[in-house]
Amino acid sequence: MRRLILFRHAKAARGAPGMRDFDRPLEDRGRDDARVIGAYLARHRFTPNRVVISPSLRTRETWDHAATSFRLPAATEDERIYEAAPEDILAVISEVPAEIETLLLVGHNPGLHQLACILIATGDIDHREQLTEEFPTSGLAVIDFAVDAWTKVHSQAGRLERFVSPRSLAAATD
Repeated sequence: MRRLILFRHAKAARGAPGMRDFDRPLEDRGRDDARVIGAYLARHRFTPNRVVISPSLRTRETWDHAATSFRLPAATEDERIYEAAPEDILAVISEVPAEIETLLLVGHNPGLHQLACILIATGDIDHREQLTEEFPTSGLAVIDFAVDAWTKVHSQAGRLERFVSPRSLAAATD
């Protein structure tokens, strides 16, 4: 089995005039939300063997804040994840060595959202419907595949194990 964790970057500041989209930092809320998701991952033992992130400032900051709940090797940056189409992200996934069982990607919409919708075939119907509607900032999709290598991951092959966001986690505790 292979587990893919898709993590959308946290809430970023609007770009100032002349600022590149690539260089937008997280807002305070984004830093807090990233830590909430990191704690959730650790509490539920969704511990990745490898982390691959977009090199943008907001994705790096998202992982830095989320990773405070883990003891993990450093994340690998892959520029193909920034502003990526689903097939580009899938190409990154297919290059992951077979011995890696749990892969976490920190990236951007619309690519992550589209990829999740393409990959998922089964799982909790309510979570699947929520995911189809929106993949919010700091959203987290955990997708399981009954395969023995990342090269075998393909459309409609995944089972949605979890789909959460800081907002859905807060609502669950209210």
